Amino acid sequence: MRKTTSITLAVVGVVAFTALFAVSGFNGNDSQLNQVFSPEDQEFLKFITLHGKSYATKEEFQFRQNLFKSNLLKIRMHNAQNGVSYRLGVNKFSDMTPEEYKKRLGYLPHNVDQSKVKYLAPSNGDNTIDWRTKGAVTQVKDQGQCGSCWSFSATGSIEGHNFLTNKQLVSLSEQQLVDCSQAQGNEGCNGGWMDSAFQYAEQTPLETEADYPYEGVDDTCRVDASKETVQVKSYVDVTPNDADQLIAALQLGPVSVAIEADQNIFQSYQGGVINDSSCGTELDHGVLAVGYGTDGGVPYFIVKNSWGPDWGDQGYVKIAATNDNICGILSQPSYPEIVQK
Repeated sequence: MRKTTSITLAVVGVVAFTALFAVSGFNGNDSQLNQVFSPEDQEFLKFITLHGKSYATKEEFQFRQNLFKSNLLKIRMHNAQNGVSYRLGVNKFSDMTPEEYKKRLGYLPHNVDQSKVKYLAPSNGDNTIDWRTKGAVTQVKDQGQCGSCWSFSATGSIEGHNFLTNKQLVSLSEQQLVDCSQAQGNEGCNGGWMDSAFQYAEQTPLETEADYPYEGVDDTCRVDASKETVQVKSYVDVTPNDADQLIAALQLGPVSVAIEADQNIFQSYQGGVINDSSCGTELDHGVLAVGYGTDGGVPYFIVKNSWGPDWGDQGYVKIAATNDNICGILSQPSYPEIVQK
């Protein structure tokens, strides 16, 4: 009984602590607030309020607060450097352990079928392209705590190429891929590969998001043949490790790509062009390249993530479009070809 009472009091204390902040409002010039809370504590309370965080005990509160402060220090140290091309910032992942954060990664590296690799003729086309402005990209989605990034990358490229082939933008079902593509080697929330998703969609057309909605957990496959909407005809593995080849592929439509995203640079990314090697090239996350452009003379790829619009730059990240293979983005690009209706 005493233990239950102490936990309850701890929870009440945390709630009261947060409520006091919420009532006061976050104002760096508020002298009373500055006397009670350190600047880091104020940032943590702002974070709790903004993201609707709640912690069951005082111990968990303190644990999350320490994680937050550690991440905040990394963010400030990076942003204080001269000449950095990208910014880090506090987001919904700022109180997570590395293990918790990595649950959102789920790309399983595979050897590419060399018969699928295609060299694309370089083009002297536009210096910039953004498939979002052309109507070929659906809204930013959120995979939650399921390692289903590969399915979002795959549906994104299928959605884009279906728009270009059949003149209709339809949000497609990631959950169908999570539940039903094990025969192709995918493992649902434990990871998968975009090419394997394309192979599944060659055999079984995808249903819409509305007909087969996302759950964020592994579930029983329940395909309804009467609701099948978009079918893949084939897919292309783009010649790897060549920025011009990925640019050539992007001139044809959105492209599924794999990157390394397990470092703090990605966990806390807020904006700008990632243009250094600190994110690594050990592929663990599937995302969608939707265009390219330049920022201050630095060429970049526009990349759609699946962590919701409250991550990064409204759900997107810019990665340098050079042959340095930043974050591994040039390692395994691929895109589908769609059955025309």
